[in-house]
Amino acid sequence: MGLCLRPDGCASVSGGGRFLCHLTEIPDGTARGFDWDRGGERPVPILVFRRGEQVYGYRNACPHIGVPLEMDPDRFMNREGTHLQCSTHGALFRVDDGMCVEGPCLGRPLRPVPLVVDGEGRVIPAGG
Repeated sequence: MGLCLRPDGCASVSGGGRFLCHLTEIPDGTARGFDWDRGGERPVPILVFRRGEQVYGYRNACPHIGVPLEMDPDRFMNREGTHLQCSTHGALFRVDDGMCVEGPCLGRPLRPVPLVVDGEGRVIPAGG
């Protein structure tokens, strides 16, 4: 139902209420990448971080130079597991608001992607 897995583990999904994954598919304290097809020319790379029952979504692009945060699929966290990290220049971002707290984009946030978790535990983009 709206989920198309690629060999690299990312998913391509369409907006309009289709889900990215089930909450249980993202281990607590980690993030996973997706290609979100909103019906435009090309899918938008996003990441979803899970903390307990809460999810946080951001565009997968560093505000410094626009590169994807992870070098390897779904490796978004720093070694300590406390912040999202850009693999290019090491910038660190808070999970709860996407704000860069260290690195060349200090004070600039990741672009948020509003998400909801429905009653069946599906992670769904809140807007198109």
